[in-house]
Amino acid sequence: LPLLPKQVLLTNLLTDLPEMAIATDNVDPEMLEKPQRWNMSFIRKFMIVFGPLSSVFDYLTFGVLLLVLKATVNQFRTGWFLESVISASLIVLVIRSKRPFFKSKPGKYLFTVTLITVAITFILPFTLIGELFNFTLLPLHFYLFLGIILASYIISAEIVKKFFWK
Repeated sequence: LPLLPKQVLLTNLLTDLPEMAIATDNVDPEMLEKPQRWNMSFIRKFMIVFGPLSSVFDYLTFGVLLLVLKATVNQFRTGWFLESVISASLIVLVIRSKRPFFKSKPGKYLFTVTLITVAITFILPFTLIGELFNFTLLPLHFYLFLGIILASYIISAEIVKKFFWK
């Protein structure tokens, strides 16, 4: 497995935090103009489009870790944990609205929980708790690659979202 079972459980716990806070989110005014109905066809299309988009950036992370950084097993697991939790947390802010994420203000709890989740995830490998999860320190330049991958994912999701909602 790319992650140890205890790392998978931690990933699930951390990525659930921002998703639980979505119930407190602000809603764009145009979504309140008339009652909204669940549209299973729309949800299916959404999953078919955004699922593979997410996977592209997972594979980019794998490539950076394996081919560029020549990561050890624990470095690989640490790097993928960081990318997967941080990207899953941040993407909630992107896909929560039809508007660009910088034009649709998230609720304060959603925003705060997302920032806390990202911060905890980021610092975890530097702590004793991180050692319990077999995380290890990564080369400094990994964080540059991580920033580029995360920014590219957010920008790509915004572009795809724009076409998706047309």
